[in-house]
Amino acid sequence: MGVAARSVPAVQTVDLTKVYRVGHMDYPALRGINIKIGRGELVSIMGPSGSGKSTLLNLIGALDRPTAGRVIIDGVDLKKLDEDRLSLLRNRKLGFVYQSFNLIQRLTSIENVEMPLISRGIPEKTRKSRSNRMLSAVGLNGKANKRPAELSGGEQQRVAIARALVTEPALIIADEPTGNLDSKTTSELVSQFLQVNKEFGTTILIVTHNMEIANRTQRIISIRDGLIEREQYLQRMDAYSKG
Repeated sequence: MGVAARSVPAVQTVDLTKVYRVGHMDYPALRGINIKIGRGELVSIMGPSGSGKSTLLNLIGALDRPTAGRVIIDGVDLKKLDEDRLSLLRNRKLGFVYQSFNLIQRLTSIENVEMPLISRGIPEKTRKSRSNRMLSAVGLNGKANKRPAELSGGEQQRVAIARALVTEPALIIADEPTGNLDSKTTSELVSQFLQVNKEFGTTILIVTHNMEIANRTQRIISIRDGLIEREQYLQRMDAYSKG
């Protein structure tokens, strides 16, 4: 990757505002959020219920449109994209990991992982090879042909991480990814995110209520009442960079 490409943030928001209108009342969820997340950063977002975390996540994930302001993903201003191009961007530049895993129960691990590649028209041999590599990267050697019901919660979430990684996205968005896991499995899964971040240089944004998880990321962005309350840097960027 060239110097110019590295200088483009993975995520940037500019005066990001979202107001929900219910009847005749306006409810501001975000009140002008400005953040910049560099390539290869591992960042957590924290805040109480109703702080605007989910709204921010939906806007960064191109799942909703802001009332005002901009979201820029890997140099692409989402405001300039129509719905078809937004869908394409989600498939090619974003990977999502959810609390509920969102795996298709009738499919095997490898079939779940390769789903985002099918819509790209990637040949089966290439899909299988890349999906197997990602399953291996998250420690699931030998689990490729297992269905979700045959896996533990932690293993299912690792399949979800592999699925998010397989498109080689500019950004992985993880929304409370350990919410359904016990403390031991949570710790193991966070270690997996750290390993992915280190091995692939993938930018990862984790929304969490768990301070133990947040403390293992490089930066914590705290949100309250639709505003950034504070930012705390915990790790130097080069602590996780390759080489």
